[in-house]
Amino acid sequence: MAATKRIVVIGARGRAGSAAVAEAVARGHEVTAVVRDPAAYEAPADVTVRAGDITDPATLAATVSGQDAVIAAVYDASSDPAVFLPAAAQGLAEVVGSARLVWVGLASLLPDATGTPLMDTFEYPQEYRSFYLSHLAALDVLRASGLGWVAISPSGDFDHGGAPTGGYQLAPGDAAARITYADHAIALVDEAVDASHHQTHLGVVAQA
Repeated sequence: MAATKRIVVIGARGRAGSAAVAEAVARGHEVTAVVRDPAAYEAPADVTVRAGDITDPATLAATVSGQDAVIAAVYDASSDPAVFLPAAAQGLAEVVGSARLVWVGLASLLPDATGTPLMDTFEYPQEYRSFYLSHLAALDVLRASGLGWVAISPSGDFDHGGAPTGGYQLAPGDAAARITYADHAIALVDEAVDASHHQTHLGVVAQA
């Protein structure tokens, strides 16, 4: 059995973040959930809750200090993603230090089986391209940071109504591929604990 790790989940109220909290707790890790408004967050048992703002590193520094891993599942519908996402990545770069960083990425940036990023493939929706490029800008911040990071996204999209399979497999970008939040969370926690991949973006699909 893997040693107990101290894991911080930033964005714990969201679907990807809450699934990561549940998976890490189920494995017996020490979990700290970071949310903007702790009063609005119903934490699972044995989870420490802290207030924090991903774009304000000063609110995160003490929480992240001494932790083994940070899972960042960040999104703010009220902000311009072109500003918010790179700022979020920069905020993490300032406080994560030696902790393992697992960033919830975007499938649109993944290369497909031919090596072409999904966002550049035929018939991929282009009305959201500015959002794709905002995620790319955030990854560029991480690439320049020197952190021990990995980004993990669905190879295509999340399966919002399907049943978890209890596992996942790595796969190139594929717009038709799906994975549940619960199975995606297994990949997030695996990388937080084992650090098997470094400074790269991984796509995951449901276990066959």
